[in-house]
Amino acid sequence: MRDQFTEIVSFGPRPPVEERKQPFDLGLFVACYNEEENITATLDTVVAACRDLGLSFQILVIDDCSKDCTVEKVKVFGEEHPNVPLALYVNSRNEGLANNYAEAAFLLQSEWYRLICGDNVEPKETLVTIFKELGTAEMLIPYNIEIRGRAQSRRIISTAYTALVNFLGGFQLHYYNGMVVTRREYVMRWHSNSHGFGFQADLLTRLLSRGLSYKEIAVYGQERQAGDSKALTFRNLASVAHSLQNILIRRVAKLLYGQC
Repeated sequence: MRDQFTEIVSFGPRPPVEERKQPFDLGLFVACYNEEENITATLDTVVAACRDLGLSFQILVIDDCSKDCTVEKVKVFGEEHPNVPLALYVNSRNEGLANNYAEAAFLLQSEWYRLICGDNVEPKETLVTIFKELGTAEMLIPYNIEIRGRAQSRRIISTAYTALVNFLGGFQLHYYNGMVVTRREYVMRWHSNSHGFGFQADLLTRLLSRGLSYKEIAVYGQERQAGDSKALTFRNLASVAHSLQNILIRRVAKLLYGQC
């Protein structure tokens, strides 16, 4: 849905036309909504992690109708880093994380794909720990040993959510919102009707049901340094409920018909 964007800006080097089908190892979708205080640090962290590992990478930022200076911050970063392959897409309306995640998979040109939240909650060391395992399994699934600064109430909610998804889906993962690394083609084949954070569990359980190999990776996270978390909103809670319903229906269908 290219008409959803009011502005498209590209920075950095572009691959030759004959190499544009899949020239990058890793495509990174950076999601942001009102992240002017965090987006520059997020981009710095991502670039540093990829360069430490010698990966060829491409960054796509989708701004979901921010009301602050997020877009301007991304443009400044792109102008100041001409060697970073970076594209900025600005939505004409708020589309939600799941829709942007699916759209970005079609816009990027990489073998592997991952979501990066624009709130800079993953230190460089965490990203390096994940990215260095690229290619060792069809899914790299991070889970947090510790999230520095996270309130006890958020930890309880997260633990309960993971237990519920495991129960409904019949799996035993440590975490479902850790932003999986997987082949971009798998995301392009996935048709989600989710809108908020619940889409991650929906995608993961679908791929697990198909028997794809995976590796869980223990990492450390941190709470956002500035701004308010957007996780516990009505829209995201409704999305989670919808995704849980999808997970249960999929498991029942597989038990009855052998399909997922």
